[in-house]
Amino acid sequence: MKAASSSAPQRAYWLKKLHEWHWISSAICLIGMLLFAFTGITLNHAGQIESKPRVESREGQLPAPLLDVLKAAQQQGSAAKDDKTSVPLPDAVKHWLGEEMKLSMGQHEVEWSEDEAYVPMPRPGGDAWLRVDLKDGALEYESTDRGWISYINDLHKGRNTGSAWSLFLDVFAVGCLVFCITGLLILKMHSERRPLTWPMVGLGLVIPALLALLLIH
Repeated sequence: MKAASSSAPQRAYWLKKLHEWHWISSAICLIGMLLFAFTGITLNHAGQIESKPRVESREGQLPAPLLDVLKAAQQQGSAAKDDKTSVPLPDAVKHWLGEEMKLSMGQHEVEWSEDEAYVPMPRPGGDAWLRVDLKDGALEYESTDRGWISYINDLHKGRNTGSAWSLFLDVFAVGCLVFCITGLLILKMHSERRPLTWPMVGLGLVIPALLALLLIH
């Protein structure tokens, strides 16, 4: 009786701590889990969800002085290929594209060739690219928007989302691990009074395992 009574406060202490970590991690992960659960459905039925991409195209002409600046950058870019470094678009060209073409170029890498500068600009839920002819300065821009379903699907996959979203995914994954592990430990501490605890946990393991082994080819 003494051993049982002495262990009761310790058990209560750890149960309280587990509940604290469980609810904190669940609060932090709640919105993310709702997003990922919803996008799990949309990704699983991607072929049944129709979306019509919206394509926008623009054409323009780079002024001769800026074309010379771009040609100089192309020479640097060609020389930097051996060093595996990237030469971005010159700031003056970026400024002109922003003012005249209403394009925000950001920090996208440039694929330099002898005849053109090609800038791929992939993003969640869409794509875009810019091509500038180094001979005459003719430029083409095309942007494709595949809709908000495609956007949140790409967020789920971390596709073209950048380093900040990648960091969020890591933090979110850790939060989900804390949520699940603390939930499992809370189940263990309550399992003596809840005989269905481990059979239900077992079903959560056995059902997907059987589906994977028997029905996935």
